[in-house]
This record gives sequence, structure tokens and C-alpha cells, in this order.
Amino acid sequence: MKQIIRTVCGGCMCECGALVHVEDGKAVKIEGDPNHPLNTGYMCPKGLSFLQLQYHPDRLKHPLKRVGAKGAGEWKQITWEEALSEISSELLRIRDQYGPEAIAISYGTYPKRVAIGLSILLAALGSPNQLIGNCHYCYTPHLIADLLTCGEIYTCELGVPDYKKSKCIVLWGFNPLHTYPPLGRKIIEAKRKGSKLIVVDPRLTELASIADLWLQVRPGTDGALALGMLNVIINRGLYDTDFVNNWCYGFDKLAERVKEYTPEKVEKITWVPKEDIISAAELYATSKPASLQSHLGVSMSYNSVQASRALSILVAITGNLDIKGGAEIPNYPLKLTYMNIKKRLRLNKEIEKRTIGASTYPLLSGPNSFRCLTHPPSVLEAMLTGKPYPIKALILTSNLVVSFEDSKKVVKALKNLDLLVVMDFFMTPSAELADYVLPSATYLECDDICDAFTYTNFIAARQKAIEPVGECRDDNEVLFELIRRMGLRMPFPVTTYREFLDYRLKELGLTFDEFKKKGYIFSDAVERRYEKGLFRDDGKPGFKTPTGKCELYSTLLERFGHDPLPNYVEPPESPYSTPDLAKEYPLILITGARHISSYQTMGHNIPHLRELLPHPLVEIHPETAAKLGIKDGDWVYIETPLSSEKVKMKAALTRGIHPQVVSAQALWWYPEGETFEKRAFEPNINVLIPLKPPYGYEPIVGTNVMRGMLCKIRKAED
Repeated sequence: MKQIIRTVCGGCMCECGALVHVEDGKAVKIEGDPNHPLNTGYMCPKGLSFLQLQYHPDRLKHPLKRVGAKGAGEWKQITWEEALSEISSELLRIRDQYGPEAIAISYGTYPKRVAIGLSILLAALGSPNQLIGNCHYCYTPHLIADLLTCGEIYTCELGVPDYKKSKCIVLWGFNPLHTYPPLGRKIIEAKRKGSKLIVVDPRLTELASIADLWLQVRPGTDGALALGMLNVIINRGLYDTDFVNNWCYGFDKLAERVKEYTPEKVEKITWVPKEDIISAAELYATSKPASLQSHLGVSMSYNSVQASRALSILVAITGNLDIKGGAEIPNYPLKLTYMNIKKRLRLNKEIEKRTIGASTYPLLSGPNSFRCLTHPPSVLEAMLTGKPYPIKALILTSNLVVSFEDSKKVVKALKNLDLLVVMDFFMTPSAELADYVLPSATYLECDDICDAFTYTNFIAARQKAIEPVGECRDDNEVLFELIRRMGLRMPFPVTTYREFLDYRLKELGLTFDEFKKKGYIFSDAVERRYEKGLFRDDGKPGFKTPTGKCELYSTLLERFGHDPLPNYVEPPESPYSTPDLAKEYPLILITGARHISSYQTMGHNIPHLRELLPHPLVEIHPETAAKLGIKDGDWVYIETPLSSEKVKMKAALTRGIHPQVVSAQALWWYPEGETFEKRAFEPNINVLIPLKPPYGYEPIVGTNVMRGMLCKIRKAED
């Protein structure tokens, strides 16, 4: 029998619409859904090649139990009954012996959507310790900055503008053609139809090459550039006086702060010509509605929250907040969204006080925080040292060894656990260290509700297209089963994950089966909700901040002892802060460059995707390479001052990068490697980023510096 199943792709966090062709129970073709509002038929290489993941010969198909030493690769196939029974018993033992806080969860790859099940399991156990891994440096600085400013989220990928209505589009450290391909296509189309485009990026990306203005900023100085643009906008009276006068708090203090960030001064800091700083500020401020989106380029840099705050304020004072074509704050038709489910799972204050990181980063962790997340580096310390208390168990659904900084420290921490359960598609380096490995079902094998970061005003149905291969199971159903087996109280009135989908849709008067037939549900487009009392819990006009205003001067930052205004701090390693060190390590390193052929650590074992990008690349300017005796395609070693390790990549020569800057691709591992060292460490740039000063930690949320540190490169002779 032949069928075409309409569903939602799980190849990355975009969650594009997909049509899955099924013949006799097997998926034979995947293509883009032309009726889906996000991708309108387009599908990137990850989505098109997903069947190679689905039917990969190395895909995990049965539960496995470790029988040798951790990391030795000695496994025994067991039944699901054995796996669930033993894992449940061990979790209860650890809870009873050490307390529920000794159990942590960690998730990374968003399309698996297992974060919901993990969060519900953790709440049922009574533990506050969510180790969100690479999400900590991915979106946390932007999330905290936006929430501090106006209580909503709007500058990162959470909340996609209607680019067709944007007269000016600013991409700040954000390369959506590779990370969010359907958004990149929408931006190109908007540019064709007359929208102006400003790209802030040290690299000449594809979108930078067609931009009206490309600001080639020195890595780590984004905050200074944003303050310089604020200087121009305020001094020239280009801000939205109505919004500032009626809805903002602290404008006079902000104006005083930015006085020192003249275009001339900012040029010296950022290497961006003052004329371009002025032009960008004027173009953005006078092209309403204008959108501004930022991502890893800022959040992975030093002083990331304050830099992100400056961007949040740029959006606010130009009056581009919560308007079509500007910074559109998500308005889903469903109350129980991914984010709101996690709000409903907050624990009591006494438990949250024990969250790892709460005493040091109270705006990130603990009862005073926005989301009560842990500080991931401190969780690793707790695994290793038992301080402030031991973490003994971790349920992991990501490849933390590759995706997190200081990879060798991560390995030591994971090996020190009493219980490590990994749920994944493949035997990754992280799974190799587990006590139990559980085979995950793919998106083709699961039902779900998608309210993706790229959806601003709708939700979509992901419906199961085929039965799981082997004994693979939906991760969320497995986690719900663990709750039942341990006799824990479920935080919601359901027993299975499928029932939970019906529960989420109840407010709309739908079951999930009925939702599948609709495919999508849209919400009404409402602008300037702050005027209508739709943001605040008390129904009054304004924002969810202590003053009820958009806080340019943050009263919360002031309360917790931080600078209430955005500031700039020179990176701890740079040609200016450490000139002597820069003589030995003369290049500025960007880590984290993405490519359309992979998502996070997924894709390196998929033949079609690996053909697009066979090896990890480091971009080097030809003049710099010539001085080092390096040619295009040569293997090179990258080294940093605080690490004794080296990482091996292929040189990619390009004039689209500054001669003093190099850009290394992120999240690489070699599935084909013969040794653990080869698989996990040789191509992995995170090996070079130690979790210690001066790289860590940012003072407000404790992120680690991953862009803007010093390095040196030499040709690899072996």
C-alpha cells in the first residue's frame, strides 16, 4: 500500500513541513510540504537525506547494558523490561541514598522534543537539576537579556519576523542559511523585494555577500558595536520618542552611558569603520518596521548577557517591539507550549534553592530565576568533586562529550557517575560511556505537537508515518513509563505521552487525532500586546518587569549586584588585553561555525551529508596562510594558550575573513574513528576550551567564552 503522510521534519530545530512517502510500511521518500507555512515546500539536505539516518546500518535498535569497564565498548543486549526495571530501581536507590537532587537530566538536540518528557520526569522525582548542555551558551544569554529588558523573548530565534514586512533586516552573529535554512530563503526573497539587509559577522557569509552593509566585527566586541549604534541613534534623535516616553524605564541613564561609545572609539575596539557604524545605526533606526535577530556570534562571546542586552535595547528604543516585520514575540494558539510546560513544572522555593548554580547565578538558577536552569560547568564539578553535593545519575539525550566545552573533563565527569542512561539513534562518544543505552525512535516513528522556535503564531502536528525499526521507542513514552514504574506522582493528569498530547490540545477542543487532520492551527495576529494588557499576569498594560516598563535600566540586575546598564568589557585574551600572549598566539579564534550539512553533532555519519562536508574546516585568510606555509586543503593543528591539547582540521583559505581571525567548525566527531580519542577528540574544537578562567565564566549566567580567544595554527606534518 502507498501513502503520503503529512508530518514535521526532525532533521533540525526548524521543524519544516514534510511529506513522507510510505510503501508497504517503509518510508521511501521525504520531500518538503508546499502547504506548510514555514518552509512552503523547501527542504534542506538534512531533511532530504533523513532516510539514510532512518535505515542506517549502525542505528541502535535494542536496549544495551554495559558489562565491561566504562567506555570499553562491552555491551549486552537486554529486553526493555529488564532495562526499565533496572534503571527504575537504580534511580530510586540514588534518590533514597543521596536525595532527588543527585539525579540530573541533560538534553540538547531539540527535534527529538524529549526535553518535555525529561523535564516531567525530573519534576516527578523532585530534582531541580536540568543540565541543558550546549543550550546554555546557545540561547540562554539572549533569553535572559530579553527577559530582563521586557519580560518576553524576541531577539534570538524564538520569534521569527514576517520578513516580507521588514523594511530592514539585521542578522547579528546569525547565519540562518546554514542554521535555519527556510528563514535564510525568506530573507533572500525579502531582499529581492526591496528590504535592506545588514549583517554583523566576522565572516563573509552568503548573506553578508548580498547585504547592503556588512559589519566585519572583531570577535568578542559585539557589545561595543551595539553601544556605538545606540550612541548614534540617541544623539541624532532617531529613537521612537512615543515608545521611549510611555513604555521605557531608564532612558536618561542609558543615554548617559552610551555617550562614551562614539563611532570613533567603537571603530578602534571593533575594527568596523565609523562610517559603517553610523550608516548601520541610521538605516536600522529609520526603516521601521525593522527586524533584528542574533544568535551564537554574541551568546558565545565574553560578557554575552550585557552584549545581548544592548541588542534588546536597540530593538526597544526604535519602536520595533512586538510589531509585524519587527521583533515579533511568539503568540501561539496553545497555552501549554514547550516553554510554558516547563514553567508549570517549577518546584517549591526550598527545592529550587538547591539548584546547582543558584548561589552564584541567581538569575539563571534557583527560585529567583526566570527558568531555574542549572549552571552546566558547576554540574560537571559536582559530578567530579561532590560539591556542593554529589550528582550521581544522569539521563542524557545528547552527545555532551562533543557538544560541550572541555570535552575531556566531560568524559571524566560522566565516568564518575553511578548511573548514566543515554537515549540516542547511534553509539556516539557519549553513549560509549553509558551504563544503559536506549534506542530512540525518530520523528518518522512518533506523534507530537510542534511549537518550534521558528513558529511565531502557529502549531503543527507531527504524525507518525511508520512503525519504529527494531525495538526503538519514543523517548517521551519511555520517560513516562519510568515515572509509572517508580510510583511517582505525575505532574499532569495523564499516564502516557500520547494522553499528554490530548491534554495539551484540550483547551482548543481537540484531540490529537483531530489535530492531525487539520495539520496546523494559527493564532490571531495581535500587535503591541503591551498596550492591551496581554503580557502581564494582572492584565494591566505594560511588561512583565518589576517596573512594568521596558527596562533599559534593569532593576533586577541592580538588585543582584550587576551593572543595570549594558556595558562593554574587553575579552580576557585579545591583542589589547594580553599583548604579550598575542605575540605567541597571534590569531583570534571563532569556534562554532555551522554548516547546512549537519545539525549539532548529527549528520557526520550520514553518507550524503558527509559527502557535502567530508572533513572539519578552519577558515584562514590567504595572506595569513602564506606566512605559515599553509595551502588550501592542508591539514593543520589549532592550539590555544590554556589547553595542552591540539585539534586537527583542514585549512580552507578565504578572503572573507580578517587576516587576524580564523574560524573553526564546531561539533565534529568521527563515527568511523578506530579509537575513542580519534572519534571524540581529534576534530572536536571544544577540546581546546577549558572550563576555567579567563575563558569562564560570564558574571550573570556563567557562560563560557567560545569566540574571541587567542590561538595559533601550524601545518600538520603527520
